[in-house]
Amino acid sequence: MRTRVLGAIAAAIFASLFVVFLYFRSPDTDPHAMRAKYGAAPSQFVDLGGGLTVHLRDTGPRGAPVLLLVHGSNASLQTWEPWAQRLQARYRIIRMDLPGHGLTGASPTQDYRPTAYADVVERIRARLAVDRMVVVGNSMGGGVAWHYALAHPEHVHALVLIDSVGQPEPGGSNDAPLAFRIARTPILRNIAAMITPRSLIADSLPQVFGDPRRVDAAMIDRYWELLRYPGNRVATLDRFALPPDVATPAQLAALKMPVLILWGAADHLIPLSSGEWLQRHIPTSRLIVYPGIGHVPMEEHPDQSAADLDRFVAGLREK
Repeated sequence: MRTRVLGAIAAAIFASLFVVFLYFRSPDTDPHAMRAKYGAAPSQFVDLGGGLTVHLRDTGPRGAPVLLLVHGSNASLQTWEPWAQRLQARYRIIRMDLPGHGLTGASPTQDYRPTAYADVVERIRARLAVDRMVVVGNSMGGGVAWHYALAHPEHVHALVLIDSVGQPEPGGSNDAPLAFRIARTPILRNIAAMITPRSLIADSLPQVFGDPRRVDAAMIDRYWELLRYPGNRVATLDRFALPPDVATPAQLAALKMPVLILWGAADHLIPLSSGEWLQRHIPTSRLIVYPGIGHVPMEEHPDQSAADLDRFVAGLREK
């Protein structure tokens, strides 16, 4: 009798959990619908070989200086739209969805290390037949940018790091953010790959901005829909399970090209002290700080940040 009761209780609990799972489960988005919504002209889908097709945009005059823009974690090439609108009349602007992001989807190699992303950047550069360029990266994309500059300095006219990763993180593994601990726990990881409510994006995205009012429903929808593009959620968890992308002082000292560092003083994700650390260790760098601005100055403060980049590149031409 007791066994039957316990069995009935277990079955009821399992059934309840299954109903909860079905209620909160967030299916993948339809790739055709996502391409129609976010991949219209001037988007291109470029086959780089090895099973990898990358979503990118290549706009602006072909004879102009080249800006190659690398987005951050869980973002997409859309993050650069404010800069593209302001700069593409006088620059050739190349921006892409890195593997595991946006409309590119998962990497066929499942390699999401920053060095692997730097290799994708090099394949794009070679495919588009660009010789020299100013490489710009935000957040995780900043790490990709400085890794690329170390591996291919002959193609990097200058480097721009915006609220970039790189500084060693204080504390031990117990201090890792919850999302990273989930990514390293198999059972929780499998659940997270299937349950991604819109409220998760709505609650977390405002933390990226100094002024949370910059986040609107369309932005929340875009992040939520592209995160659920087939393969992107598993790729995100794979990436979160990797160790932090940390630069050594020797690596930073090896960056011989001009480096501009842009930072939002109100960045709650990567604090200003990280930007100051990068400046101290990159001899050729200059730091510009934006009071009251968060993690993505190119979105939140586009007029001033684009003007600062413009002056920086103009200075390169004068040398």
